[in-house]
Amino acid sequence: MDRKLMFLAVLFVACLLVANIMAGKIIQLGGLVLPAAVFAYPVTFLVTDVVSEVWGKEKAGELVWLGFFMNLVMVAFLYLGQVLPPAAHWEHQAAYEAILGTVPRMVAASMTAYLVSQMHDVWAFHFWRRLTKGRHLWLRNNLSTFGSQLLDTAIFITLAFWGTVPGEALLRMCFSQYLVKLLIAVADTPFCYLGVRWARKEAAAADGQV
Repeated sequence: MDRKLMFLAVLFVACLLVANIMAGKIIQLGGLVLPAAVFAYPVTFLVTDVVSEVWGKEKAGELVWLGFFMNLVMVAFLYLGQVLPPAAHWEHQAAYEAILGTVPRMVAASMTAYLVSQMHDVWAFHFWRRLTKGRHLWLRNNLSTFGSQLLDTAIFITLAFWGTVPGEALLRMCFSQYLVKLLIAVADTPFCYLGVRWARKEAAAADGQV
């Protein structure tokens, strides 16, 4: 693995894990109520698009599975930290459980939404790449992300909160999250171009050394 692909893989996993931890905090921006993870998680879609464009569908798929298994590793260690007996003078067990404690329903909802949306993103990116004959990176970057983020939002919120909040509240939560994710997806388009250009320089240099 060349160093730039490795960097992108590490960035992908880091943003994924951080997003799952940040999701425990709910923030309010104007009239929108959102998990703080809404700013970290979209980076993962940007990374898979760059990897798809430069290294291909197979590498992007490998990245998605790598993130899935690293997420399981994180959940396992966080749970271990939760069940290990706290020292007598340590008074923050309740805070640890509140912030980092694993709720099976939330974990299942998160992992299901992650796999479906990320795999769709890789598939959709290459679908639009074939349709546009490799032109218009901005189009396939945005169209693949728009659909994938819709799937991620709808699946997670439905699985995580169905039956616990009114249907109208579910729709508001979906709309709020998806709206912000759309805005971030549009805003990250220049970074997709920069990332692809940056990565291609490394790939070209590596080919020249073979």
